[in-house]
Amino acid sequence: MSIFVSDPGSSRIPVFTTIKDYRSWRDQAFESRKSVGFVPTMGALHDGHLSLVKRSLVENELTVVSIFVNPAQFAPHEDLATYPRTLPHDLALLSALEHQPTPSAARGGATRTPSAVFLPSVKDMYPSGINQDVSQQKGTFVEVKGYGEQMEGRSRPTFFRGVATVVTKLFNIVQPTNAYFGQKDIQQALLLRRLVGDLHLPHPTPSRLHIVPTARDAADGLALSSRNAYLTPSERQFAPALYASLQGAARAWAAGANKRETVEWALKQLEVAKDDGEKHGVEVRVDYVEMNDPDTLGVLADEQVQLSDSTPVTPVVLSGAVWFGRTRLIDNVILGDQTGIVAN
Repeated sequence: MSIFVSDPGSSRIPVFTTIKDYRSWRDQAFESRKSVGFVPTMGALHDGHLSLVKRSLVENELTVVSIFVNPAQFAPHEDLATYPRTLPHDLALLSALEHQPTPSAARGGATRTPSAVFLPSVKDMYPSGINQDVSQQKGTFVEVKGYGEQMEGRSRPTFFRGVATVVTKLFNIVQPTNAYFGQKDIQQALLLRRLVGDLHLPHPTPSRLHIVPTARDAADGLALSSRNAYLTPSERQFAPALYASLQGAARAWAAGANKRETVEWALKQLEVAKDDGEKHGVEVRVDYVEMNDPDTLGVLADEQVQLSDSTPVTPVVLSGAVWFGRTRLIDNVILGDQTGIVAN
């Protein structure tokens, strides 16, 4: 069935709770040859998600947002049960968004608002059932070999299997013209771009899977994330140290530091944050800081260094993950020429 929700004074957004009903709606979009932008989320929406939706509204005639907390990307010890679920608030935020195309924009100048929310059940998404324990899972799952074992995959070995599986399902259901992902989850986005190419998916193609720059707190640069809500006020004060350390390391790399020296620079800055945190009763614990090739996600050699002439520099992903208390945050910066990676 599909349901409708409305926010007083705002346009109504259809909410599709079954694959059948969504596909009927999508068939109409195909028949009218309208472009469909897609933003997959797990809900608990914030300005980072909304920046992706706004981008889709600008670039597509129709925009679909999915809200689905995916059990397959949570390990048994992770926070599936406590992951924030804020559907009424999410729908209110989406209802308030709109974009007015310029008269020269493709077909039609009517104000654009989110066109549909896809809100599937776990049963529909996993007909064979789903267990957080991979060894107990049944049914069809998707893996992108060689792209999910490093970086985040070192700490969360089953995470990208769950992501690749659910996003493949969502792409097959939604069939978007364009899809939008945030740079904060850079490994996820690059892995999915590889997935759609390897599987020859028509909706979207790799060039239409867009990675949008990370939305940040205007005051201190902290990457916006649903997990920020887990931070205590004291931990929140130290959380910007991750991005600050990556920024500083990026400056060192630009000045000629090699990979090893760049990573060491970031780790030294995080060590300062750790010592300061201990004085204030806040545990700061580094999971990793690494530099990877964006095409292969392979770890760079220690001696790799930026070119000093005017030749465009091969892009490099500098990323890190740090625990602030019980909350694990990730972030990254792109070094060198990011053309073709992040859609500015």
